[in-house]
Amino acid sequence: MRKIWFLVIAFLSVSAAGRAQDFSIGPKFGVSQGNIQVDGDGYESGSEKLGYHVGAFVRMGGNSLYLQPEVLYVNTGGEIKESQGDNERTYEASFNRFDVPIMLGFKLGDVFRIQGGPVASFLLNSKFKNDIVPDPEPEYKNATVGYQAGIGFDIANMIIDLKYEGSLSKQSESIAGFDTDQRQNQLIVSLGLRLF
Repeated sequence: MRKIWFLVIAFLSVSAAGRAQDFSIGPKFGVSQGNIQVDGDGYESGSEKLGYHVGAFVRMGGNSLYLQPEVLYVNTGGEIKESQGDNERTYEASFNRFDVPIMLGFKLGDVFRIQGGPVASFLLNSKFKNDIVPDPEPEYKNATVGYQAGIGFDIANMIIDLKYEGSLSKQSESIAGFDTDQRQNQLIVSLGLRLF
């Protein structure tokens, strides 16, 4: 986590030294297709879940290099399949959380961008939508760290982002008492509107 803050502070210092020429702020919203990557005996990933996000972004930087922090309310999740002998169960998990991605980007011309950076996720709540739930239910961590990377387009006052998100830390250590490594992955498409 210290490395992430060091990179952010270093970039802000470079931007300030170069006299930032671009500052934008506005709302951001979009959809995602997520899943839970499961690594554990008797468990595997199931179908993906369609989710959504809504929040705000700030972009600051120069003509080519920029920093774009965001604050987003996110609904996501996925399925976990359990196979114990001939019995198979599917659990559909849903997560509501606050995400704070900090994208470092590079503009290629006036329209196209590439970007990447860390994302901190803060879990608000989680639930299983099935009548049959694992016993005991997984204890999901209150905060996890991941990464996002992708491309973007700037068209008039719109910013369009297509990103992949992966997790750098486990969401939970077990399902129903069995050791697992659960991580959230998702594809994200979002639209931001520059207010100024």
